[in-house]
This record gives sequence, C-alpha cells and structure tokens, in this order.
Amino acid sequence: MLFAALPFPEMGRYAIPIWTEHGIGIRWYALSYIAGLVFAWWAMARMTREKKLWTNPAFGGKAPITADQIGDLVVWATLGVVLGGRIGWILFYGIALCLASPATGMCHVGDGQLPGAFLSNPWHLVTVWQGGMSFHGGLAGVALAVWLYCRQQKLQLLPVSDMIATVAPIGLFFGRIANFVNGELWGKPTDVPWAVVFCNNTIMREFNGCPAKDIPRHPSQIYEALLEGILLYVILQFCLRRFKLHERPGLITGLFFLGYGLFRFFVEFFREPDGQFIGWFSMGMALSIPLWAAAGVFLWTSLRPHSNGRA
Repeated sequence: MLFAALPFPEMGRYAIPIWTEHGIGIRWYALSYIAGLVFAWWAMARMTREKKLWTNPAFGGKAPITADQIGDLVVWATLGVVLGGRIGWILFYGIALCLASPATGMCHVGDGQLPGAFLSNPWHLVTVWQGGMSFHGGLAGVALAVWLYCRQQKLQLLPVSDMIATVAPIGLFFGRIANFVNGELWGKPTDVPWAVVFCNNTIMREFNGCPAKDIPRHPSQIYEALLEGILLYVILQFCLRRFKLHERPGLITGLFFLGYGLFRFFVEFFREPDGQFIGWFSMGMALSIPLWAAAGVFLWTSLRPHSNGRA
C-alpha cells in the first residue's frame, strides 16, 4: 500500500520565508486568506458592473452595493473572518472538543493540555499557528460583520449576502489548498491510487516526527477544495447567471449554506476527525447541522410571498 502512495511535496510552511528560525515569514495559510479575499473582492466588484444582473425592477437597475462599498466591506469581513475563525476554533475545538475527547492530539499545545492551557498561558488564545482557525467560526464572524456593515450603510442585507455567497467558495478553495500544503487536516488511511503520505522533512523537523505517520491517506483537503470550492462556486454561479435566483433575495445564500453543509458532512467520512464528538459523529458533522438550519431560514425567507430582501 505504501508504494502506491503519492509523495508529499516539500514546500515548507512559508510561501515567502524571511527569518524562519524565529517564525518570521509569510505562511501559505496567510497567503491563502489574502488570495481568497482579493479574488472575492474582484469578483464582487465585477458583478456590480454587469448591468444584465440587475435588470429586475426590484434592483432599480443597479447592484445592491457599490464597488467602493465592497472595498470597505472587505475590511470588515477580514476582521470578521480572522477574529471569528480563531474564536470559533477556541470554542469548538480548543474547549468543546478537548473536553469531550481530551486524548486527541490537537488538545496538546506546547507543554500544555487544552482547554486548561488557555488559563495557564493565555498567549495560546492568539497563537493561530498552534491549532489554527475554524471555518464555521470565520463564517459566523463574516456574517456578523456583513450585518453590521449593511446596517451602518443602510443596505439591504439579503441581496448583499447573496453576492457574497456566490464568491465565498473562492476563499474556501484557497484555504483548503493551504491546508494541503501545510500537511494538516489529512484524511483517513486508504489504499486508493491517489493516497498521500503526509510526511516530509519540514513536518519531521517541526513536530519531531510525522503526526500522520507513514500511512497513505485520503487527501481530504483536495476533496474539500474541489467540492466546497470549485463545484460549489460553479453551482452558485449557474444559479445566479442562468436561473437568476438572486432575484429572490436570500435564496443563493441559503443554497450556499446548504451546499457547504452537505459537502463538508460528506468529506468528513474521508477526513481523519479532529476527535470523536459523539461516537463516529465528528465535530465537523455536528457543525453542519446549524448550517442546514440557517439554510432553511434563508430558503423560507426567500421563497415566501413578497420577500423584499430587507433586514
């Protein structure tokens, strides 16, 4: 089985190394956030100039947000995704999961055991390179930031959220590719021809060995990049441009929540769980449930009679 596995690339943690001995440099993960935000910004700004998208009388011939406002919104969303992503990881994984499954490897940070290590050394609360970020927390942070910004600018929330939903998979794609490059969030052992052994010199130096061992595994990060990133993007763009579902404000947002929840739940069967939440039911599966609930709310809101997208 080992001979059928693909070699893991030797790319290192840093896209732009500066002084790596002291942890200084631009990491692939940071670069993925930047790339996702920049491309999403560009895609939304381009949408505002596509007049054929806004011919419905409900839009008055113009997009629900201007290109300049999108630039400001990106700043708010950046703060939301960073703060929400880290706080979400602390709550969902550093506390809830580590209380439920204290033996899981991710509950060890430095010489401490989570969640107690947060109290003994509060610095662990902000060391994003130890533990990481939670997508669900980042999503909640972005949702709050978008709601606050729309409220401040007196914009209609649902049409704006639909625009964001159509480009959100871009960020998901880059994030999952960065997970693969970092050799983290790997899949379960397998003997498929495209299995990967997540071990190289960089990982061995950083962890004094390979946490994933020399076992061929599913490249679940690539599965998520293809499903949550590319496929979901294509589906939502098709819904926008072919069926013009954005003319029912909130519908595309609901489809995004539904699609991401389904794809994430599916990939959890191939992804090595961070820890067993309830039996075989992983934390990733559990966090898909509130996404489906949110999808139901948005779909109901968008499909009810005389929905105008105001919030």
